[in-house]
Amino acid sequence: MTCRRYYRLCSYMKHFIFYRLFILGLLTSAVCLSAEARGKYDNTDTIVVARDGTGQFRSVGEAVEVCRAFMEYRKVIFVKKGVYKEKVVVPSWLTNIEIVGEDRDKTVITYDDHANVPLKETGLPMGTFRTYTVKIEGCDITLRNITIENNAERLGQAVALHTEGDRLTFVNCRFLGNQDTVYTGMQNTRLCFEDCYIEGTTDFIFGPSTAWFENCEIRSKADSYVTAASTPADIQYGYVFCHCRFTADEGITKVFLGRPWRAYAYTVLLNCELGGHIVPEGWHNWKDYHDPAAERIVRYAEYGSTGNGANPKGRVEWSHQLSAKEAKAITKERVLNI
Repeated sequence: MTCRRYYRLCSYMKHFIFYRLFILGLLTSAVCLSAEARGKYDNTDTIVVARDGTGQFRSVGEAVEVCRAFMEYRKVIFVKKGVYKEKVVVPSWLTNIEIVGEDRDKTVITYDDHANVPLKETGLPMGTFRTYTVKIEGCDITLRNITIENNAERLGQAVALHTEGDRLTFVNCRFLGNQDTVYTGMQNTRLCFEDCYIEGTTDFIFGPSTAWFENCEIRSKADSYVTAASTPADIQYGYVFCHCRFTADEGITKVFLGRPWRAYAYTVLLNCELGGHIVPEGWHNWKDYHDPAAERIVRYAEYGSTGNGANPKGRVEWSHQLSAKEAKAITKERVLNI
């Protein structure tokens, strides 16, 4: 081999090795950047929240913030016992998250906004829909074993839970507040409440969503109204309470099961236990809000009610007592389309 050919071969080899190293460097950088983009919490591991600093985060909001958008896997945020004073938003780009409390009664997310708190920007009252303690915009979100509270004084509407996402599930949770405790805030969305406790004063379960309540305690803290559904006319189901218990604080004696926030309001009770605080007429037409003709189109019904507040013969004539066949057709699977 001549010297010229030898040096040419060496040059080729050097360029070849440099090229391989260059490509390897790019691949390594891409992998590192990809790992960095995913983030340390982009996995199926449980995130722990603890006020005492023993978890990865000290607030629920911080844990929500590190979750990746549109996750294909389920992410659990485990919240240790404690009182977390914060407004939490689960944004629309988050899915498949489960927020689990260590102890239902001792794991509390709380805030105290109410409708008459002035906004810093304008000085005007913030109104009902900004008062939430927890707002869920994402879909396929579950809350379990936790308390959501709005502990504002009775100075105006004060929402504890505000929902906008679809396929939301609440299991063994408490929702504490006064007026407007639970706002089911988006039509064409489906919610399921199982073994929950919901309390309030006026219209404390309200909105346009379709919601199934099973084995829940619904507790009234004032002589007023439990529900204020605003079910759209073209939506088949609104609120369905199945095997729920309607209870009241001591001294509460005049509570209506519901009044229609919109004319086609849908609220049905199936095999529920009603305390003596429920008035014989059962339902109110909100006559100061609607044309009395709305009574013809409101959708209020019961089947199998028991307890001192069950009074089928005393109910307003524009509500309905379902037959066994009609009641049997209203199932969780049909209502939630699952």
